[in-house]
Amino acid sequence: MVDQQIEPRDSDADVLARKVSFLSRPDSYSPAPERVVTRETHMSWVFMAGDRVYKLKKPVRFPYLDFSTLDRRIAACQAEVSLNRKLAPDVYLGIAPLAVTATGYAIGERRQIADYLVVMRRLDENETLEALLLARRVSQPQIQRVADNLCQFYAHAFRATISPENYLLSLRKSAALDCQILLHPTFDLNRGTIGRIASIQRRFLKQHADVLKERVRRRFIMETHGDLRPEHIWLSAPFPVIDCLEFNARLRTQDALDEVAFLHLECERLGGRWVGETLLRRLATPLGDDMRNGLFLFYRIGRALLRARLSIAHLMDVQPRTPEKWPKLARTYLAIAAADARQLERLLSYQA
Repeated sequence: MVDQQIEPRDSDADVLARKVSFLSRPDSYSPAPERVVTRETHMSWVFMAGDRVYKLKKPVRFPYLDFSTLDRRIAACQAEVSLNRKLAPDVYLGIAPLAVTATGYAIGERRQIADYLVVMRRLDENETLEALLLARRVSQPQIQRVADNLCQFYAHAFRATISPENYLLSLRKSAALDCQILLHPTFDLNRGTIGRIASIQRRFLKQHADVLKERVRRRFIMETHGDLRPEHIWLSAPFPVIDCLEFNARLRTQDALDEVAFLHLECERLGGRWVGETLLRRLATPLGDDMRNGLFLFYRIGRALLRARLSIAHLMDVQPRTPEKWPKLARTYLAIAAADARQLERLLSYQA
């Protein structure tokens, strides 16, 4: 157990606002940086102060995570540092307590702890795969290094214990949930397109259930990074990958080829399909991919629908940020899924 929280019994929002205000000030850090760059995510506040980054988890509870207590937040901080050191060993420096003192808050004090911060080495955001893709400054050797790191990561990843039948069931449920939400009339998305894609997903699941079951038997279902996007990959030595999905082991447990399909999809969306193809060529053999059976296309379609669903679902927030962004992004993913679905349909028809 961690030290008991001793702050006044204000609302979570008020307490969080005080912490954010303190952590946004340069004089809260030693040495004090010239300024603090502050960013809010769905689950955290991030403070970039000089050559360090501090991450404060919000006291939130969702169906897939629970940061509502101090004990749960420190456990999540510990998991974040431990898991991310596998792909970014020199980036995640540790955890720092945020304490309540007579004059306010203080970072590093070990008594009267109010919260915990993940502490990271600050990286140059101009060197992410996303930034360099948009700038058209990605080289083949850089992507080969990323692929080699991922290959080593997957080779040593924890293999999950799941029955082939349960794995198939999880894929069916995920596809059904994506379709259900995307078809909600509030979002005004193309129902015909969504229905056709879903039909092809179901056809693959029926026609190639044996392929998916064999993936389980060959132990390709493992604990992956969980959120392998270009914005989390750095193309400067030692090519770290940050921000794994630390808060839910079930969500990061998947077919490693499925995760590579996600990164492939995101690279294409950013105009760098060749990057995804380079990664796939390096990882296809160790991950047991056979392009003839359509599995990689099936996974890409699922990922595109999931990203469309998560994008459009932002509009269901009480006060969605940048509401104009999400329908356009959802339609971009749907267009990619539709193109992949047409290709998969041709392959399935040829195999039938």
